[in-house]
Amino acid sequence: MAVQIAQLSCGTEYSGVQPEIERAAERVGAEIVLPEVDIDIVEEACEEVGYTPKSANLKVLLARAYALANGYAEADAAIILTCFRCAEGALVRSEARRYLQENTDLPVVTYSFTEDLDASELLTRMEALVTIVERKGLLARKRQEGLTLGIDSGSTTTKAVVMEDDEVIGTGWVRTTKVVESAEKAVERALEEAGYELDDIEAIGVTGYGRYTLGRHFDADLVQEELTVNSKGTVYLGDKQEGGATVIDVGGMDNKAITVWDGIPDNFTMGGVCAGASGRFLEVAADRIGVDLDKFGKLALEGDPEAVRLDSYCIVFGIQDLVTALAEGADPEDAAAAACRSVAEQIYEQQLQEIDIREPVFFVGGTSLVDGMVKALEDVIGVEVVVPEYPQYIGAVGAALLASNYV
Repeated sequence: MAVQIAQLSCGTEYSGVQPEIERAAERVGAEIVLPEVDIDIVEEACEEVGYTPKSANLKVLLARAYALANGYAEADAAIILTCFRCAEGALVRSEARRYLQENTDLPVVTYSFTEDLDASELLTRMEALVTIVERKGLLARKRQEGLTLGIDSGSTTTKAVVMEDDEVIGTGWVRTTKVVESAEKAVERALEEAGYELDDIEAIGVTGYGRYTLGRHFDADLVQEELTVNSKGTVYLGDKQEGGATVIDVGGMDNKAITVWDGIPDNFTMGGVCAGASGRFLEVAADRIGVDLDKFGKLALEGDPEAVRLDSYCIVFGIQDLVTALAEGADPEDAAAAACRSVAEQIYEQQLQEIDIREPVFFVGGTSLVDGMVKALEDVIGVEVVVPEYPQYIGAVGAALLASNYV
């Protein structure tokens, strides 16, 4: 039987995006269901949740959350969608998500859609929901066994990790150009460091944007989206596979915020308005200042983020603000600090508002190696941010760990 994903939404039928939502679910083997609600429980639901929207459709959205929590309707997971233009929709989306998390054990994802939503934008989210439902036993795995290889084909870099009996023994990192060639180079470096040949490997796991291509090329045992893989790799390396945690993953092109309980994601959000909230923005900013990313991060620690104003969500306009500030005599340290603060604030506004932050808060992805970004996140969030070992290899570690289930 297909995984049933309950859709709690407002406006999808009028904006023309409903077929795209259903298409995305179908592509990952899931079925979209709309929980049946009786008009008599709508007001009861609003009172229970603690908020009564003006919109009738948003009241129904809350009623569907109430129905799921109280056994009037059933589903395996939930997706909550409202239009990105609607302020009340954003509030209701957050309240419905919080209510479901407090009263059910359903995995939940939230999303603010535009009228040109395409099914591809939802695929990773839908796939993650299906994985959490169908593979809870796999995601609960706490140890890596045997000799396994994990490959993470990211948007800007490709990473490979060799693990043997719960220990990382080899790593490889290269820039992503051609997906297969980049992966082969990363794997070669990881194997060389580990002292093994590819034929010695007992199981292979792949994740990231190029996972399907690499899954076929390497005949991988595990082909998995990055939300579940990266969160698993993070809590494994952070030694927090029991209880709650938050994972902030800032990559070269997008970012993710994930809450985890006992090693299994239960709420997540990903993407941003623009690459202004990604590692790519920091790379461009560092290049404009004339330093590498490592030096850029150290400069940011010495600067005052309030001295330079960078408040654009767009990478183009953000860099334009940076160039203007430098031309007017801003110190490079202040510019670097402002760039890190800008990314941190966008992560907070776009991703962390959609989840309830649980400590410890882990920061992973290549951007976590930028010292100024760690400080900026701590300043914006107001809690300690932990960078675990091998943070840039987190997806490859998760893939190697989960692939060991096939050893």
